[in-house]
Amino acid sequence: MYRLGFVLITFSAFAVVSAAVLQNVDVTYQGGRYELVLQGQLSAPREAIFDILTDYDRFGRISRTYTEYGFMDPTSDGTPVVYTTMKGCVLFFCKSLHRVELLETKEPAFIRTVALPEQSDFRYAVSQWDLEPRDGGTQLTYRLEVEPDFWVPPVIGPWVLKRRLESGGRRGVNRIERLALENSTLGLEY
Repeated sequence: MYRLGFVLITFSAFAVVSAAVLQNVDVTYQGGRYELVLQGQLSAPREAIFDILTDYDRFGRISRTYTEYGFMDPTSDGTPVVYTTMKGCVLFFCKSLHRVELLETKEPAFIRTVALPEQSDFRYAVSQWDLEPRDGGTQLTYRLEVEPDFWVPPVIGPWVLKRRLESGGRRGVNRIERLALENSTLGLEY
């Protein structure tokens, strides 16, 4: 009987349907920089979302494009340092993109990363997550501004990258919500 109960609880956790409502996804390109602003309402609690977004030891759960990720030694003042490697293709152009970033958090509402250009494939990269409780779930605002330090094919490249950022952002938010709901349903803490 215990096994049956565990199986039913586990099955129901994985049967959670993502209910993320994306209110806005905007990608702009200007002066060599891409900016993504994504806003949405997620049904998961912000504490669970915060846990998923700050768990760099298992960051690859958010997207299969992350091939390497984790924590590095903190700076001398104790600031956490994280790294990610993403593999992706735009048209015929494929590349692994490395980012080493300073991590700033204010649990459970705020996450910000700032890339270290000398250790990254970006001249500039800043991301920020704002998580606010709303309507029994979480109002999420995500901002990403990046300036690649690699060649992007002219004319078509910016258009394709904008589309990739937009579609990847949508898929990522749905995945984050699903993971956070599974964790909160099972009572997992990270």
